[in-house]
Parts: sequence; structure tokens; C-alpha cells
Amino acid sequence: MKFEEYRIAEGIKTSIEKLGYKKPTDIQYKSIPPILKGEDVLAIAQTGTGKTAAFAIPILHILQERKLGSRPDGVKCLVMAPTHELALQIDMAFKTLGKHTRVVSFCIHGGVDQEPQIKQLEKGVDVLIATPGRMFDLVSQGALSLKRVEILVLDEADHMLDLGFIKDIRDLMKHLPKKRQTLFFSATINEEIKDLAYSLVTRAIRIQISPKDPVAKNIEHSVAYIEMDDKRFFLEHFIKQHEDQKILVFVRTKVRAERVKKAMERVQLESDTIHSDREQKERKSVMQRFRSGNLKVLIATDVSARGIDIPNVEYVINYDMPETAENYVHRVGRTGRGTQKGQALSFCAEEEKPVLAEIEENLGKPIQRMEVSNADYQYTLDISDAKANNWQQLIKDADKEKAEFDAKRSKRRKKKR
Repeated sequence: MKFEEYRIAEGIKTSIEKLGYKKPTDIQYKSIPPILKGEDVLAIAQTGTGKTAAFAIPILHILQERKLGSRPDGVKCLVMAPTHELALQIDMAFKTLGKHTRVVSFCIHGGVDQEPQIKQLEKGVDVLIATPGRMFDLVSQGALSLKRVEILVLDEADHMLDLGFIKDIRDLMKHLPKKRQTLFFSATINEEIKDLAYSLVTRAIRIQISPKDPVAKNIEHSVAYIEMDDKRFFLEHFIKQHEDQKILVFVRTKVRAERVKKAMERVQLESDTIHSDREQKERKSVMQRFRSGNLKVLIATDVSARGIDIPNVEYVINYDMPETAENYVHRVGRTGRGTQKGQALSFCAEEEKPVLAEIEENLGKPIQRMEVSNADYQYTLDISDAKANNWQQLIKDADKEKAEFDAKRSKRRKKKR
């Protein structure tokens, strides 16, 4: 079935055609009809499969049809997202798809002045995309009313729970009408999400795409055994071999992100970072440069890059192995999006091998090992521009990083007990 055959507003079809979309993806094909019928939906699908359009297209149609009649003012659809970047991305999708409709979408998030946001809300908004913190601030101030919300969307629901937003989500229900349509979209699901979802929805349609393989098939995976102290040299070598390609590098912590950036600076390689310690203005600027291709190497933490749709990322490098198998799915999902091919390469130190085993168990298959001979390993270290100078500082940095990793691993083991 092609998009032109759907019974949706012509203005939306025009936008879809301009975007070059012909046929819906699996998640779109299965989600759009029940959403159009007003049913609650719990949808699980891999990253990069078109989840945002899967709910944006039918919501825009529903609201466009209702705007043609006599409807009271106020926010009709609330979309909750865990991070600023994801919220802005969803807003852009609504604006692009809804360009030829009368539906007004708007995004609110923290880290910026709230006065312009309040003024826009006063003018009138149909679809509000929000992060929890800023939304609750404006509700408590009386600047935002959610009494007319007819559709609630929780995007990246699993990540919202990881960030401790479960209480916020439950508190949110006090401000919403009981009679509403509720949509859950996520790349992974666990018992906690199921419990939350089924407590908020009514006879939900459950949709799950590729449950046996949580990662898209057009992503090639490989792992190389690299000691923690040597990872910077291998990243340097990789970047130099792929200078014209877009590379997203994942690290464990904000501090670690800045250290890796400095390590690349020492060998005259440009990179930048995105994490929660950076101001919103800086984060936005970095993302714009990376999207446009003016910045080729972006170093990110899991929280900041979760759910972000960045075009043409050829490589994802797991500089540090993720803390959980689920995070691996979200990391590598930044490449190989839609019909594009992508490659994910992980640097795995000896102490990270237990995490690798968990990831492979979650994937249901082993990750291809990239064999690095002793001679090639030593050669990579020897040719580094950083090797010739400041070796004392490199050792100090490596010791700090290892201590941080050991402390985190110890904390994780205590949690498991």
C-alpha cells in the first residue's frame, strides 16, 4: 500500500510526496490505521524505522479534520520526549509533515528562556512536544493547561523510565482528561514499561516489529579487542582513515567525552561533544554542524544522543562499551537508518568483555571479531602523533579513566546483588 492510497488529508500527502516517501515502513503500516481509528497503541520497533512519522502522520490528520469543525482552543496533543534534542527533532517532523495543514506544533524544553515559550502557548498550539521538566514548570505556573489534551504520546518510553521520569509520567495523568488516546513508542521494552503502559492505556493495540532482532539488518557489527589505555590511538587511526565520513563516537560519561575530544585535539583532529553539561545553545549548534556535515566527528554520551535522527552517519564507534545491552541497540541505531547501510565498531577492553557477552545474548548472535595482529596493534600505537609527546599526561589520564570504570563496574555489581 502506498501513502497516496491512505485516507489522510491531502496537505499531509503533499508533504509526504515532497519528502520522497512512497511506501510506509513496517511500523508505519501497522500503526497508522489503528491510530486513525482512535485506538491506544503500544509500539515497539528498532531505531531508524520511522517511528516518529508513524504517529505524526495520523495525529496531523486527526487534528486537521477536527480543526475544520468548531473545536475549543488549547493543546490537543501532547508528545513527551526524554531529551531536548529528541523533542526538537519530533517538532521538526510535525512541522515538515504538517506544513500544508492548519495544525500548529510547538516544542518546549529547559535550558532556554521560558518567556518566548509562554507567549507562543498564549497564541495557540495544537501539538505540544515537551520534556518533563519544563512542561511541569509551566503547568505549575498556570502558563500551560492540559485539560483539552485528546492524544498523549510517550516517545522513547523506555529511556524516560531509565532517566527516572516514571513519577513525572504518573503525575502528568492528574493534569490530563481521563478520556484520551494514548500512544507508546519505544525501541525496547521490559516488564516495568509494560506495567506502566497497561496502567495508562485502554485495550491497546500492541505492535512489535522484528522482536527477534532488535537491531536493523542493514547495520554491520564488529568488535576489536583494544585495551582501555590504547583506545585513543585506535580512534585517531580510524578517523584519519575515514576523514570524509561522518562518525558518531559513544563514551560512558560527560568527563570522558571531553577527555577524548582533548586527545583528538592533541593530534590535530577536529571533533566536538554533546552531553548534558553543555548549554542548550551549544548543543544545538553542535548538532546543526554534525547534521550538515561541517563537523565529521561527534563524541556523545548515551543520554544526549538517544533517539536522535542524524542523516548519513556512516559509522558508530563504541569507544566505551555501553553499560547495558539495550543501550547498544540505541547507539548503533544512529547509523543504518531507513534504507541506508551503516557500520558499528566497538572497542572492547578486557574488563568490558562481560558487557559484550550480554550484548550478544540480547542480539541473539555473536558480533564479528575484527582480528588485530600483534604487529598491527603495535603499528597503530607507534604511528600516533600523540605517542611522541606528553606521554606522562597520557598515562595519568588512562589511570583516571580506568579508576572511573572500575568504580562504575563495582557499583553495577552491587546493584545486581
